[in-house]
Amino acid sequence: MDIEKIYKDAGAYLEGHFLLSSGNHSRYYLQSAKVLENPRIAGELAVELAKQIKLAGIKADCVCAPALGGILAGYELARALNIRSVFTERVDGKMTLRRGFEVKKGEKFIICEDIITTGGSALESARVIFEAGGQIVAFAALANRGFCARVNSAKSAKATCKLPCDIPFFALADFDFEIFSPDECPMCKMGSVAIKPGSRGN
Repeated sequence: MDIEKIYKDAGAYLEGHFLLSSGNHSRYYLQSAKVLENPRIAGELAVELAKQIKLAGIKADCVCAPALGGILAGYELARALNIRSVFTERVDGKMTLRRGFEVKKGEKFIICEDIITTGGSALESARVIFEAGGQIVAFAALANRGFCARVNSAKSAKATCKLPCDIPFFALADFDFEIFSPDECPMCKMGSVAIKPGSRGN
């Protein structure tokens, strides 16, 4: 699958001056919600991701996604794998499992995001599941922003990747965009103001 083309065709491959959740800036931004608003495409992407996971011999009982961005991707992956789907959400800034969702001791989980950058939110969800007695067998995302090393890619993890190196990470493509600190951002120096298009900003 040509993941870059799918994002561009959906108007989800944005170019401009963007403020990331990390506080850094970038010329590019992936807005996965624009891809996932089409149920057919969402399903096809999840099936492709599930194929990678199955080929690697990963067995899981449930997919857990961090809200809000990961919910649709996680649900579709769970459907493709024919397993249960739950999600974690932040309450007073802390990632939490709510809404009657339960974790059985030893139950195997895949943590799924729409996009993984450093993996911070995914790791927060993983800790919630682990503390509840679950086992994390894999991380997954539709797209990898290039900070973490995924299965079937030659790219190595950067120092800022937060995902554990002993648990496999699956994604459909790498998007290695250049990122700038606000003090070194060339767009800022030209007078441009960064905008926040993600779920935490608007």
